[in-house]
Amino acid sequence: MSSTSKTVYLNLSEITEVHSQDVFLKDVAKVYCGDTHIQNKCECLKIKHITENKSRRYVENALDVIAMLEKLDSSIQVNNVGKVEYIIDYQPPRQPHTLWQWAKTVFVCIVCFCGAAFAIMTFNNDANVRDVFQELYRLITGKEAAGTTILDLTYSIGLALGILVFFNHFAKWKLNTDPTPLEVEMRLYEDNISKTLIQNDGRKEQGIDIR
Repeated sequence: MSSTSKTVYLNLSEITEVHSQDVFLKDVAKVYCGDTHIQNKCECLKIKHITENKSRRYVENALDVIAMLEKLDSSIQVNNVGKVEYIIDYQPPRQPHTLWQWAKTVFVCIVCFCGAAFAIMTFNNDANVRDVFQELYRLITGKEAAGTTILDLTYSIGLALGILVFFNHFAKWKLNTDPTPLEVEMRLYEDNISKTLIQNDGRKEQGIDIR
């Protein structure tokens, strides 16, 4: 058997959510080897047993996984092409609470709607948009505006359309396949959380953690 077929390529994900206390390599990484028998054996390697049955994130190191793989089969050569440090996010299996999930969703929607409406109203008041529209109406028509004008209506419609176009998302409908600004911010937030967890774990090991 050639040496190439004995090389195992390991691609660890930065963070993986698991629901079983026994964590196998295939749960947190993609494994490739020219020998399918070795690949299957590596994928089924148990890399961690979680003793605490509660939600927690564990910071692990790829070097430990490589050592386990080489101990499993001393003839293989492991090539790590993924993360050096990775996170196992253990979430115990729970019964779905549909009503509670819907209640939280509705609450968040109400908070976002009221917050956005308040922000738009305060901006319009600060920029004195109402007076600007009335002055534009007087310059164009030669008459004083009485109540709501066509400018107010088109501004309201344009504002709603602009928000939909900017966020590129309405229900399941999207203008294109690009990620929405909200998705980008959520990914950045997740990346920052992962980096902070890894850095904090390293500081604790060195005894320089900030309390």
